[in-house]
Amino acid sequence: MHKILFLFGLLFLSTPALTAIDCENGLMSEDMPTLAGGRVKPYYVLARETFKFLEGKPKDSLTRFCKLSLGKDESQVPVSILIEHVDTKKLLGLSQSEKSIPAQELVLKKELMRAEAMKLKENNSYKKDLNKTFNRLITYEKLIQGEAFHVYGMIDGNMDWHIFKNYLTLESEDLTEAIQNSKQMYIQQNNDTYLLELTYFKSHIFDIAMLVALLGIFVIVLSKNLTWGIIFASATIVIELIGLTMRVIISGRAPITNMYETVLFSGFGALLIALIILFFRKEKTFLLAGLGYNILCLFMMKFANNMLSSSISPLVPVLRDNFWLSTHVTTIILSYAALALSWLVANITLIKLRLGKLSKAEYRYNEGLTYTCIKIGVVLLAAGIILGGVWADYSWGRFWGWDPKETWSLIVLLFYMALLHGKYTSWINTHRFVMATAAGFMTVMMAWFGVNYILASGLHSYGFSEGGAVFLGSFFLIQTFIIIVCGVKFRYSNEA
Repeated sequence: MHKILFLFGLLFLSTPALTAIDCENGLMSEDMPTLAGGRVKPYYVLARETFKFLEGKPKDSLTRFCKLSLGKDESQVPVSILIEHVDTKKLLGLSQSEKSIPAQELVLKKELMRAEAMKLKENNSYKKDLNKTFNRLITYEKLIQGEAFHVYGMIDGNMDWHIFKNYLTLESEDLTEAIQNSKQMYIQQNNDTYLLELTYFKSHIFDIAMLVALLGIFVIVLSKNLTWGIIFASATIVIELIGLTMRVIISGRAPITNMYETVLFSGFGALLIALIILFFRKEKTFLLAGLGYNILCLFMMKFANNMLSSSISPLVPVLRDNFWLSTHVTTIILSYAALALSWLVANITLIKLRLGKLSKAEYRYNEGLTYTCIKIGVVLLAAGIILGGVWADYSWGRFWGWDPKETWSLIVLLFYMALLHGKYTSWINTHRFVMATAAGFMTVMMAWFGVNYILASGLHSYGFSEGGAVFLGSFFLIQTFIIIVCGVKFRYSNEA
């Protein structure tokens, strides 16, 4: 165990070295400051974000970004634009199995997309994907024209941010000197805080957190050693807290403004709540649920790249009030985290029950655990809704407007309040309570993901995302299957 901790320490403390980009003899280094999308970011981050947006993955992004910005022949640096919607593929003459189209070919169909988007009156998923594809094309065109970003430097005696194409008018030696001195001049005039983002992305800090959380589960399950489980869970919390703090410093706001960040904070919050409850109730089920849900969130962040974007972007005006953002959204996401714990414990209970590995006493005990989590979740959710209403009155001039996000949050609150009331009055028995708890999280997923991915309307439009409907549908089907298979027929083990 000590060897594992030692190896982990070496892994976490090691810092990847900076490398010069193999483009025009190392013209652009990955730590060069750039201004794009309304904020300063390292060239490494800009290049990766751009190609992830264009193609869905940042393959060889630094070199290709550099070459395209310098006006290299596009035929030598091929770019394929990601196409996601089936109707968009049909419009562009692609088969359903094709996922992208060459950028130069898409340029020729620019007016076709524009005309099609103008014909669509309803702002449905097809129109949204057309607009997104159009934005990808615009991003590509700006890239090859040298208009995708600004570089800090001296041009004609003016020390400022200049669009990159202006540097291309300089002589070769002057261009090289200006670009390579950009970092030093920017740091002298400002600071080097922007470099933290490079460290953040290259450290893969949440991958490390996922590894530690997995080790924690293995330790608890295999060795049944709760102490080591707590150590690994605490280490996971510390690592994620470091990552969250880095995002806060980079963005200057609470890390809860897009789906990626809410998933991250939800997993962090669930594990934190599990550890707090564990302090009062020494029960490993809580810790397993907290670690399990944390890992699920980290897996989503890692592999659901097209659904969750890790990019740090400037906020829309309504979200720029850090007080309300930090209180309302944080409280809501923490409530989802607590309800997620109840959901996971309920599903574990149903599965163990179906396998005949659960005694009646343990069943009732697990029911008590879910009851505790739901109470915490309901209190936090009610507080979050009230805070949201106050913020809405401050921002939009009304406390409540039956916006889809507001409505579904209320549905979640009423469902769980009814569940608590039914259990408290013995109207709902133990088995039905556990099944309802497992099913109830589908209302949370609808409020959290469904409004963004399926309904896609309302004043909370700044939180909307593309894609994810398949994920949500799969979740509903799997959860329904578990309830039917494990909940309808059950048996206790022979243990007393």
